[in-house]
Amino acid sequence: MVLKLEDKKTIVSEVAGVAQQAVSLIAAEYSGLTVAQLTGLRKSAREAGVYMRVVRNTLARRALEGTQFACMQQELVGPLVLAFSKEEPSAAARLIKEFAKDNEKLKVKALAVDGQLLPPGDLNKLASLPTRDEAIAQLMFAMKAPVTKLVRTMAEPHAKLVRTIAAIRDAKQSAA
Repeated sequence: MVLKLEDKKTIVSEVAGVAQQAVSLIAAEYSGLTVAQLTGLRKSAREAGVYMRVVRNTLARRALEGTQFACMQQELVGPLVLAFSKEEPSAAARLIKEFAKDNEKLKVKALAVDGQLLPPGDLNKLASLPTRDEAIAQLMFAMKAPVTKLVRTMAEPHAKLVRTIAAIRDAKQSAA
């Protein structure tokens, strides 16, 4: 398909705008996948809040210039689908990892987070990062633990006294 210059500029500006706001990017080779499989991947991406786009590599390189994903420009070779995580760094990684379980033809070529190019093998590490809500829950649990321990420690002398009195009462009742 021949693209006009205006169409190319539109694609570059759209991808560059998404890249400016994204927190992570995964480039995966999709050759060998059927249209139905790619459609299913795109549907899952929309549901997960991941922007997914197949774009020519020259246009992708231009779009990534001046963004935190400029480090990926050398890796953009072959038929690639770009998956941008907009909010959580691990969203696209989880999506690609789950899809690749059933479709071995989808191969991760490169991934970048926060301006750092990571090897494709780090997909599992990135996918295992907690979501924002999970991270907040873990932080709250860690912050709550010392307070809970303090309350238990302060309540223990009183509880021990009550248990001792109850044991004396039970001993007197059984003796009588």
